[in-house]
Amino acid sequence: MPGLVSAKTPPNATPLRILLSGTENAGGSKRTLSPSPSVSRPKPTKRTPDKTHIDESSLDNPDLGPFLLKLARDTIASGDNLNKALDYAIRASKSFERCSGPCLELAMSLHVLAAIYSSLERFKEAVSVLERSIEVPDMGSGPDHALAKFSGCMQLGDTYSTMGLLDRSIECYESGLRIQIEALGDSDPRVAETCRYLAEAHVQAMQFGEAENLCKKTLEIHREHSAPASLEEAADRRLMALVCEAKGDYESALEHLVLASMTMIANCQENEVAAIDVSIGNIYLSLCRFDEAIFAYQKALTVFKSTKGESHPSVASVFIRLANLYYKTGKLRESKSYCENALRIYAKPVPGTIPEEIASGLTEVSAIYEALDESEEALKLLQKAMKLLEDTPGNRSTIAGIEAQMGVIFYMVGRYGEARSSFESAVEKLRASGESKSAFFGIVLNQMGLASVQLYRIDEAVELFEEARKILEQECGSCHLETLGVDSNLAATYDAMGRVEDAIEILEYILKMREEKLGTANPDVANEKKRLAELLKEAGRTRNRKGKSLENLLDANSYRTKDSAKRWSTFGFRS
Repeated sequence: MPGLVSAKTPPNATPLRILLSGTENAGGSKRTLSPSPSVSRPKPTKRTPDKTHIDESSLDNPDLGPFLLKLARDTIASGDNLNKALDYAIRASKSFERCSGPCLELAMSLHVLAAIYSSLERFKEAVSVLERSIEVPDMGSGPDHALAKFSGCMQLGDTYSTMGLLDRSIECYESGLRIQIEALGDSDPRVAETCRYLAEAHVQAMQFGEAENLCKKTLEIHREHSAPASLEEAADRRLMALVCEAKGDYESALEHLVLASMTMIANCQENEVAAIDVSIGNIYLSLCRFDEAIFAYQKALTVFKSTKGESHPSVASVFIRLANLYYKTGKLRESKSYCENALRIYAKPVPGTIPEEIASGLTEVSAIYEALDESEEALKLLQKAMKLLEDTPGNRSTIAGIEAQMGVIFYMVGRYGEARSSFESAVEKLRASGESKSAFFGIVLNQMGLASVQLYRIDEAVELFEEARKILEQECGSCHLETLGVDSNLAATYDAMGRVEDAIEILEYILKMREEKLGTANPDVANEKKRLAELLKEAGRTRNRKGKSLENLLDANSYRTKDSAKRWSTFGFRS
């Protein structure tokens, strides 16, 4: 996803997500209500029969459902033909339906059936089956039913996540959390695990306020139930640090990371300590404490080289951090050298490196090349990253982020048609992914509006700016500088269309906000005053008012929008 790399494991990392008791979730932690022998997964047999002929009329046999369900699970475990497992699971569900009606065994078989559909990329059928599985359990019939309902909600959320529908995914996780709290109370350690899982989803959707509240809850639960400085608490603090960093609260982020690092050191987790050192370096960089950032990065680099090898993507990731640091300190030769070191690793990745990891690294290097004014090289790297990513629903948000970054570069070099096409493609993917309410989406709409302005598609630009303004007001607040930037662009387009009173109203509001935030001597404030004075003067000319070109109206503000675009393109793809 554009913006920040989620702490959540990518949805396509695990081929089957059968969320039964004792099954690990995508983040590696078990998601259960309580141990339940009735819903535990049986051990797979070593061999799956090649042919099992069962007449449909025999589905009324109460012993057939469990037998078919076992065959389905064994076929999955053996890596045999999934279509065969699908047939077993379908008939097992039919048998349970006929013999027992709504029951736990039916819910279990539907979970297995949905997992097989997901592995076959038949997601709509998986969703339909899981929705049915959630209706089967009766919450009043005990913890096993609550577990089955909870598992169905979480598995449905994972399926939506794989489809790239983050908003629906989060709704399902929230439903699962409510069920779990009702069954276990709100301070059970297993509730903390689900809270963290939901928080990771909110981070992925860049909904940091919700993520922060959930992280606070997990920390409270672990302080009550876990030993001091537990690994669970360390995981919570790392996620909380990511949220604090995204919100600009760097001191709090640093505090959480230091505490997490101390816990990992005490538990001899060397690689985890190195990963935290990278995050600490990122915070020091944001605080312009460059020497401390270099020290943190070099510590991590030494560990990764010794434990993972000098050609591991983790080493390349630290090279990219150092390249960004040296760019910010004006050491451009060193910055480019570290970029080249990272690219050499990505050119010959070690076995087991996933394409998404390489694509993420190429995207980050591209942002540095863009900052170094090497636009063509930056575009080449983004195009390579695009080719590495399979165009699946789960990668849709990531691809949209890359297209948006390409759009920014096209805009900066004056290739406005290509910029608009890139932004349009990104907007379509973000809408399809359910991310049409995020601040990132609002920023992409604003950039697309600017490209439309340069192509003299004014009516389209107005619609884009209006939608961007609405989203950013909701997500960032009406006084946020990003929101005010969109307001300024909207005022200019209104003026170009002859809607002078609307433009004056917006500019008066912008001027008031900028004076409060930036002071009367700020260049942005002076420019807004000048624009407003011109509009007020011309407003009295009625129908004889001489039209101004939109290009001239935006010219006084163009340096702000270009600088904003550069800042956004760099921030938007940090990990």
